[in-house]
Amino acid sequence: MAHLFDPLTIGRITLRNRIGVSPMCMYSYENGMSNDWQVIHLGARAAGGAGLIISEATAVEPRGRITPFDVGLWSDEQIEPLQRVTRVIRENGSVPGVQIAHAGRKACTDRPWLGGKPFPPESPLAWQPVGPSPLAFSDAHIQPHELSVAEIHAIQHNFKAAAQRALAAGFEWVEIHAAHGYLLHSFYSPLSNQRTDAYGGSFDNRIRFLLETVREVRSVWPQDLPLTVRITGTDWTEGGWTVEDSVELSRRLKQEGVDLVDCSSGGGVAGAKIPEGAGYQVPISKAVRKGAGILTAAVGLITTPELADEIIRNDRADIVLLGRAMLRNPHWPLHAARALNQPAPVPPQYRRAF
Repeated sequence: MAHLFDPLTIGRITLRNRIGVSPMCMYSYENGMSNDWQVIHLGARAAGGAGLIISEATAVEPRGRITPFDVGLWSDEQIEPLQRVTRVIRENGSVPGVQIAHAGRKACTDRPWLGGKPFPPESPLAWQPVGPSPLAFSDAHIQPHELSVAEIHAIQHNFKAAAQRALAAGFEWVEIHAAHGYLLHSFYSPLSNQRTDAYGGSFDNRIRFLLETVREVRSVWPQDLPLTVRITGTDWTEGGWTVEDSVELSRRLKQEGVDLVDCSSGGGVAGAKIPEGAGYQVPISKAVRKGAGILTAAVGLITTPELADEIIRNDRADIVLLGRAMLRNPHWPLHAARALNQPAPVPPQYRRAF
């Protein structure tokens, strides 16, 4: 029986424990270029004992940003600044991961601490969002341009190119962001995809964009490095994407060479009623893990060491990813090790405090 502080090996990568930092956007960059903030933010959590650090949603093209202040991997110029990030993570004992992403129809918003509202079309900070169908995410969002098949293929190429740059930047774990109402999720959810071509309609057609994107990334991402996908396990809305759909999708992802599915939920429907609570998304992870026979990550209001350890011990996930808990306490893993009577990777500089 595995527990929270057991190592996990995928290919040639071994995590020192089952604790990961979930990708969390910082909205703190210019022209998609990483900077000192990202080094400090992620480096602190590596020194804090996490086994895996997944860098925030990193756009594969400029119009794929959530805000104008997102980090990106659409240019070779963005590689060198990210090498500083991966180096500090690795030097502090964690595995550097990156989430490559496209915001789709949810692009063009302001920073959350400035309200997070969508920019109007006339704003100099706005651009034309894209999606599977010309359906805006909300009344406040700009109506997206419906992607042509040629444009779909161009974006898939951008995911592939971003993965190649991620490898050059020193990342050892890549996650394709296919959740939370962003582009890839908006294609597989029937609530946002009203196409009638090969990328819409049936289940097989709606998941085509994601599966083809995975295929493109896997063609350049080394077989012995983890390739993972974050999905929305359910839309929490009648007529939308379901956990059963997620299990079948995950079976297909495994066939395409995906090593682990990161099980989140929601984000595709404005105002959806989500029953949030401690570990509320863990049942999705358990269902996918059992039904698809694939490794999973659990995420969502996992805050206590006892809950995180129980999830691993009871085979409900293989990794737990922490978000807000890690923002509040970058040394959460060190405190968790003490609470669970496990050895902790305390940096020698901090040992007098632990």
